[in-house]
Amino acid sequence: MDKALEHLQAELRQVRTGRASTGIIENLRVEYYGSPTPLNQLATLAVPDASMIVIKPFDPGCLKDIEKAIKTSDLSLAPIVDGKMIRLNIPPLSEERRTQIVGQVKQMGEQTKVTLRNIRRDANRELEEMEKNKQISEDDREKGKKDIDNITKDYVSRVDAMVKAKGKEILEE
Repeated sequence: MDKALEHLQAELRQVRTGRASTGIIENLRVEYYGSPTPLNQLATLAVPDASMIVIKPFDPGCLKDIEKAIKTSDLSLAPIVDGKMIRLNIPPLSEERRTQIVGQVKQMGEQTKVTLRNIRRDANRELEEMEKNKQISEDDREKGKKDIDNITKDYVSRVDAMVKAKGKEILEE
């Protein structure tokens, strides 16, 4: 369940808000010497102000590859090549686009909840199997199921809090 939460956090970091954040592009795959490489392994990423990201490649030769990766991504950002670096201007989001993004964030939260419920189901099956094999008693199984339900409820509430916070961040920009 912790891994499911970590995955959701990583997904939410990549969601674009109205403010510049390196999380939007750090895992963008760049074709570098024939293999897709995350951008954060090829360049230094910086945010000089709230509406711009600066990318300084360690190898100036991969400037064109980075530019191409940004253009072909679904980020809809126009890279500006400036000598040995690339600048990305982050335009402000329209109200309609913000509500679309909030909807996507809620969808991510629902996917994570489904994952958590699947983990709960598997754990409950394991308890039933243990009871069938006489490893635990019926009372232990029922106590275990209650514990698993409580843990699942806790994780679901954490997911809800993360989704709510991200939605608020998106709408407030």
